[in-house]
Amino acid sequence: MSAPVLATKLYIPPPRPKIVPRPRLIERLDAMLNAGSCLTLISAPAGFGKTTLLSEWMANCGRPVAWLSLDEGDNDLTRFLIYIIAALQTLALSDVRLRTTVEGIAANIGAEALAALQSSQLPSTESILATLLNEINTISDSFILVLDDYHVIDSQLVDRALAFLVEHLPSQMHLVISSREDPPLPLARLRARGQLTELRAADLCFTSAEAADFLNQVMRLSLSAENITALETRTEGWIAGLQLAAISMQGRSD
Repeated sequence: MSAPVLATKLYIPPPRPKIVPRPRLIERLDAMLNAGSCLTLISAPAGFGKTTLLSEWMANCGRPVAWLSLDEGDNDLTRFLIYIIAALQTLALSDVRLRTTVEGIAANIGAEALAALQSSQLPSTESILATLLNEINTISDSFILVLDDYHVIDSQLVDRALAFLVEHLPSQMHLVISSREDPPLPLARLRARGQLTELRAADLCFTSAEAADFLNQVMRLSLSAENITALETRTEGWIAGLQLAAISMQGRSD
């Protein structure tokens, strides 16, 4: 008997009440999404605000969103696919117009693939994935699937399954992957086709204006422009570094 699906892995993290808005990144993500790319990759080390940015974007992207927060247990291929299906079945509808076309289908999406995964005679992975992709293709409206923290995956079987999905994604499905390192996907080929959107550490770093907003508005410090510039230079815009510096300065006059 398989373990029950942990519902909290499927929750879209709510936007934090105190964040620095990042319209320049949101606009870039929106533009590439509307341009028809099939994959968005947000790849950067820890502390660059990947999940926070995704949470902000998903709250206002205007499309149904399925979310999966990955953990080390998802290195098991069967479990990984079960959670993919569970995420798809909980598509978050942000547009009432879509409710009639998506809601009824989404509740049962992946049912045939799930039955195959739970059968005593497991079909080939490619067969299961083909079945799942055919079921996804029955959804007529565009939607987004987010895989957060893909860096925890260290399984060639899972990597190959994801690569198969990416290579055969239905046009109405957009995949978003957040990771501390690049996943082993055909990124060069997708990039050459114009099907890949990428945000990396250099993109996620705070600009001078964002650093000033974070330090003085979010962290409630009263730093001079000179001190803000010094901190931004020292941390190279690394968000976690700025946060640690701000915490160390709270309550201090120097």
